Amino acid sequence: MKETRKFVYTMAIIISVCWLVPIYLITMGALSPREAATAWPKTLLPTQFSLETLNFFLNYTGVWKAVLNSIIVAVLTMLFAIVLGAPAGYALARYDFRGQNIYRVLIVMTRAFPLAILALPLVTRFIAVGLYDTQLGVALVHTALALPFSILVSSSLFMGIPRELEEAAWTLGCSKIQAFMKVVLPLALPGMAATMIFSFVISWNEVFSASVLTLSNRTLTAFLFASLEESPLHFRFAGGFFLILPSLIFIFVVRKYLFSMWGIANR
Repeated sequence: MKETRKFVYTMAIIISVCWLVPIYLITMGALSPREAATAWPKTLLPTQFSLETLNFFLNYTGVWKAVLNSIIVAVLTMLFAIVLGAPAGYALARYDFRGQNIYRVLIVMTRAFPLAILALPLVTRFIAVGLYDTQLGVALVHTALALPFSILVSSSLFMGIPRELEEAAWTLGCSKIQAFMKVVLPLALPGMAATMIFSFVISWNEVFSASVLTLSNRTLTAFLFASLEESPLHFRFAGGFFLILPSLIFIFVVRKYLFSMWGIANR
């Protein structure tokens, strides 16, 4: 038992270091003067603190428009992933039907198709229906990427909520929809935070479809990707920091709902 615990702690530390070191280096580069970005050898601890790099990035033409586009696309992706994923997850959890297990596998298999293969059909179709170079078009593609996770997580959440609670609500005069809205959904909301986080992070960091499907309404990732070749190193550090920061803030805000979800799962 002790050996297993030591192994788990060791792996947790290794994974944390692998995630935190790049974030630390990007943050240090973004909050240092321009000269520090190209200086060599680099120090592990910051010697100077400066907002010069961030100010240069934030005043760069087109950055704030790209940030607004990213926020709009991420919010739409969260809404679509929850609105479409929750009912599908509820159906998987509450109803038995032929081919249910195959359906679960097919949901996961949708992630097996790389976007590069679908790029040309998506572009031609989106141009035909008027969704090309729009926030809605990018949000729909991001929803397709986040939907498998949303469905499977929602299904697990609803399976953890006793069916007897719904049946009790039915006997007290609630319809099936009312029982879902008043009993099941409030209990599942903490777990929905995980779906929201995942959908937000996917949308905020996704670059390929946002680059292919937009020209003037690029998201921040697509905007930075398009300007990588001509941008200086300190601009890239600031852009990376600005991409990481919203995700960290969002996770910090909804962390208590994640803890609640884990508590439900443990019970």
